[in-house]
Amino acid sequence: MAGVSTAIPAPDTLITHLRDVLVGPLTEIGQRFSALLTDLVPHTALVIFTRECTGRPRKVAGDPGVVDRVTIAELDRIRSELATGQIRRGPARIAGRDRDVWVILDATDTLLVLVPDGARTAAIPLELVRALFAVVATGIQLQVRNASPAYLAESRAASSERARTVAELTEAHAMTLESILATLRSKDLDDTRARITARETATNALIGLRSAVDRHRELAEEAVTTAFARLHGELRGLLRHREVVLEMVAPPVDGRALPGEVAHAARALARGAVLAMSAQADLGRVRVAWHCHGGDLLIDIRDDGDGEADAADLARQLRDRAETLGGTVEAESTPGWGCRVAARLPLDMPAPVAGSSALEALAVLAPREVEVLEHLVAGRRNRVIAERLGVSESTVKFHVASVLRKLGVSTRGEAAALGAEAGIKAAG
Repeated sequence: MAGVSTAIPAPDTLITHLRDVLVGPLTEIGQRFSALLTDLVPHTALVIFTRECTGRPRKVAGDPGVVDRVTIAELDRIRSELATGQIRRGPARIAGRDRDVWVILDATDTLLVLVPDGARTAAIPLELVRALFAVVATGIQLQVRNASPAYLAESRAASSERARTVAELTEAHAMTLESILATLRSKDLDDTRARITARETATNALIGLRSAVDRHRELAEEAVTTAFARLHGELRGLLRHREVVLEMVAPPVDGRALPGEVAHAARALARGAVLAMSAQADLGRVRVAWHCHGGDLLIDIRDDGDGEADAADLARQLRDRAETLGGTVEAESTPGWGCRVAARLPLDMPAPVAGSSALEALAVLAPREVEVLEHLVAGRRNRVIAERLGVSESTVKFHVASVLRKLGVSTRGEAAALGAEAGIKAAG
């Protein structure tokens, strides 16, 4: 490709910058990645599209005329036209019109779209950009897979708002189009050709609208059998070095679809429980069962170990994810009989509570900052927090200052109150 050669940073500098992209709120990863690529691929807009993030599948940066208007349908169409690992430059429909774009589809099924800066030309280091994006896409996947309670709450709120908006738009457009169809079917109209043409146009628009709603629903929900199959694959990988029989009891095929955040949390709970159980020396079998009962997903995990696992500690590790979504977790160990973990996750979004604005504020905190906030909720001072987390007191001071700044409060007490209001539990 003709153009001015791009100055590629030294490897250590590039790796440091890539690390900075991966650290921080997931909602802002598009902005951080855009900053990293600005010299390698001069661009005016960047969009990352991933089905892993049910609440916010688009991570964006740059020109508002592009990033605020690009639709999931447009991104889904581009993704369907690419092979895994493919890099392509050419015209594509983005933000309502055809634009010249760079697109990359990673093996994680994550799409990167870059709108080149026409004022700056450079020889693009394609393989380097693809490798960097592979790391970022994998980082997104891992962050979602091990999502913090604050992220799950923010993501579910976004999914709920999107579902409500789509439902309202569907109802409004459906009523309009159905009225058009009813009018055009009237025998009082004598222009047959006009009536047929208009009727077909309205019918196609109605079908297109419902297809768009289905695409949004696919992003917001996951079939319970699909979610369970993904868990099966993850657990096989987790136990591949152990001679342990993994018994998977699948949910009924006609079970309710799971909201994306529930599917992520359910898999995370199961992985956490199985990982803890696998630490036992005398373990031969682990049984994992899911069942949809009414408005809940019930998770039951048992082993045939020696029953010496610390059930209270295991429940404490898993509880935050479940309680963030309004669920519960119980764990018990019986010497000679094994360990059992039972969890319940509601499938319906709970009614808004007074702490909803607090949940939105907590979504900007990094995982380590959430840990520090849990200790602030417990009323601990910096020295004690440092001892509990195994870091220096100056590091704790840095994180506390960052928490206060991000939450927009001036005292530790205000931060603790805001965290408690949003459901943050005091660290044990």
